[in-house]
Amino acid sequence: MSARYSLRPARPEDRELLFSVYASTREGELSVVPWTTEAKDSFLRQQFEAQDAHYRQHYDGAAFLVIEASGKAAGRLYVARWPREIRIMDIALLPAHRRRGLGTAILGDLLAEGDAAGKVVS
Repeated sequence: MSARYSLRPARPEDRELLFSVYASTREGELSVVPWTTEAKDSFLRQQFEAQDAHYRQHYDGAAFLVIEASGKAAGRLYVARWPREIRIMDIALLPAHRRRGLGTAILGDLLAEGDAAGKVVS
């Protein structure tokens, strides 16, 4: 693993953080929707809960991880490790951590892990 980040299992108290990461990925598309802030928040929370439920139902045993950089929460990585495949279900970074090479480092490490184990990374 790169020294630039660490991963830890998401805990129940990370729920709002994980929602914030998710919501930050939808800001652009929702910026053109003429909804109130409250309506956007409600929509995003419903979508976040639906996505989370889907992942947990269909990816049994997957790792739901918080990405940390310099000791601070930077994003999320959801990954399933199967006998022949490493499946990246979701990776997202908070805006302050984007375009700094962090995502590239994480993906590079996952690709290296897959290569070392003889697994496809998808």
